[in-house]
Amino acid sequence: MTASTRHAEAFRAARMYYDEGQTMEAIAGTLGVSRSTVSRLLRDAREDGLVRISLHPPGAHRSRDLRERIQDRFSVATRVVPAPAGTSERERLQAVAAGAAAELERMLAPDMAVGLAWGTTVAAVVAELRPHPMPGLRIVQLNGAINTEGSGLTYVSTVLARAASMWDATVHQFPVPAFFDFAGTREAMWRERSVRRVLGAQQQCSLAVFGVGAFDAEVPSRAYTANYLTEQDLHSLRADGAVGDVCTVFLRADGSWRGIGMNERCSGPSPDQLARIPRRLLMAAGTRKAVPLRAALLAGVATDLVVDEVTASSLLALD
Repeated sequence: MTASTRHAEAFRAARMYYDEGQTMEAIAGTLGVSRSTVSRLLRDAREDGLVRISLHPPGAHRSRDLRERIQDRFSVATRVVPAPAGTSERERLQAVAAGAAAELERMLAPDMAVGLAWGTTVAAVVAELRPHPMPGLRIVQLNGAINTEGSGLTYVSTVLARAASMWDATVHQFPVPAFFDFAGTREAMWRERSVRRVLGAQQQCSLAVFGVGAFDAEVPSRAYTANYLTEQDLHSLRADGAVGDVCTVFLRADGSWRGIGMNERCSGPSPDQLARIPRRLLMAAGTRKAVPLRAALLAGVATDLVVDEVTASSLLALD
């Protein structure tokens, strides 16, 4: 049998087996060969590229549909992480963190300045990073972390130090409170040369990485559980219609943020300031983050999104 004849027989056997669903015994009878010959023909069809087999994990079509709908609705490049039935909130957070870490590694480039906003989700992403040295990379802290007990600075320093060790990067810390007691204090601090240096470094970022905070997330958002906000602050936020935050800047459900009193005392970049950074990676996991996530997307803070299936479904159900 010539090579061309064998290719034709291999293709004929593959078409009967894969397209028509015939058994090997039936194909053998039609071709007048043994079952083992049919098996070899099918193997040759795969090896010669006549047949290409692709595997789709359970839920792949659902994830793709959710991704396309989110991209169409919010004009943001989206990765939807599958969430099998029975997956816990913490497991979904870990899956989103792993997916975001992979996306983040692909976004890095030499001599890049990367802005990181501290929080539960960003900490989970940093924990998933693998060694990926990048020449000239700089990490810039996007929002202050000091709380009333002073412990926030230690927390964020640990997160930034791990990212720096994975990327062999330098770090620009932002050693100011997450929230000032008085708006006037922030205005004064913003005039200090040391603070202006960090604010300038933030403006040089070409990539920002951050999560979205929610008041009642199943996996608590750190800004709401680590002595950053008083009961009076929370009452003020609810009175102003806030549903969550991005980089400790609070948003309403429609994506607006101006006129929220707490934002006059926060240390993070506003959505307008974030929008000046060319690439902005947002991660979210947890159904109770759907409302603030929608607010963040309406505010235009993200160019890229990593989210789990359950949260993605909850997000789309809001429209």
